[in-house]
Amino acid sequence: MNNELQSFTDICGACERIKNTPIPSSYGVFIKRFVLIYLLTLPWGYVFQLGYWVVPVVVFIAYVLAGLELIAEEIEDPFGGDENDLPTQKISENIKKSVEEIL
Repeated sequence: MNNELQSFTDICGACERIKNTPIPSSYGVFIKRFVLIYLLTLPWGYVFQLGYWVVPVVVFIAYVLAGLELIAEEIEDPFGGDENDLPTQKISENIKKSVEEIL
């Protein structure tokens, strides 16, 4: 039982470190600026190859990159109370039930 309790404590500590370690804001700013500059220069790279098709291609690529950025922001904090976050309440209830069964 002591080994299981020690393992559980270690896991809880790791989860707290994940929750309390913020992503540096300079990282987010750099990614946003890089994506913006990339999207602003992208049409000039493809305009001679794609002609007018460059507009829907660039719009699609912008949609994909903006979606990836939003997903990255969402998963920065996996322990919140949002619908997309980890179900920590349910996990803890299952752990409690398992411990009660063991005891």
